[in-house]
Amino acid sequence: MSDKFNKGLILTSLGSFWWGFVGVIYFEMVSFIGHVELVVHRCLWTAVMLIITTICLKKWKIFKETISNKIKLAYLFLSGLLIFINWAIWIYAVATNRIIDASFGYFIMPIISVLLGYIFFQEEINRRRLFSIILVFISILFMIFFNIQSLPWVGLIVALSWAFYNLVRKKINVDTDIGLLIESLYIFPFALFVFYLIVTKGFNDFSISNPGLSLFLLLAGPMTVIPLFLYVRGVELIGLGATGMIFYITPTLQFILGYFFYNEDFSLIKLVSFIIIWIAVIIYLKDLYETN
Repeated sequence: MSDKFNKGLILTSLGSFWWGFVGVIYFEMVSFIGHVELVVHRCLWTAVMLIITTICLKKWKIFKETISNKIKLAYLFLSGLLIFINWAIWIYAVATNRIIDASFGYFIMPIISVLLGYIFFQEEINRRRLFSIILVFISILFMIFFNIQSLPWVGLIVALSWAFYNLVRKKINVDTDIGLLIESLYIFPFALFVFYLIVTKGFNDFSISNPGLSLFLLLAGPMTVIPLFLYVRGVELIGLGATGMIFYITPTLQFILGYFFYNEDFSLIKLVSFIIIWIAVIIYLKDLYETN
């Protein structure tokens, strides 16, 4: 293997590990804070960190070129809304002991992306990938048929919001971190206003009188941006095929943490559904390996 491939492999693995392990533990540790305030902090400090990185990497020229394009701005508004939904639902999942449900979403997300690529970009689907898509729908229908309450709607929202987010970002050719910065700036005023309401009502945990906790909440920005940078840089070095396989480190770790460490409920219906999903994932990964 070349040094370039090895570097990409390491970066992508670190990003996936961060999402699946470090990120879960961090947001679980701060889950005692109100969901709304935690989402607000994630939005605020992500925007602040991206502004800092844009300054350090001297990307203001790219930023100005991007915001001068109204079509790109419109698409980035839509992708900003989708990433906000994804962040909010993920935090809700961790705070309400639904990490396994969220991992379900990340297991099926790449397969849903294959379907969206076929619908919106006329990308070819071979028989094995089509079979993977069918198995995903069978898994969902199985849960609906036997017990609709067991349907991991959190995971479905996570999967759909992230898959459609990637779809929108693929539609426009925008620098990854600059695009995320603009998305964050769209969310920033709303997040700041909500934070103002939380403070004025006295519901805030972030406070100068508690600097330790406040500094810990500031980490919501790095916890969001760092794994994204690692993963995206890995994609640039070794491509989507290999990174698509490595990505499954994330939901696997999420599932392990949710079941073995946080003792989340895992019914027989969910077990059968997950087995169907894992079969779909194995077929999908085998196809990725053989075609890349």
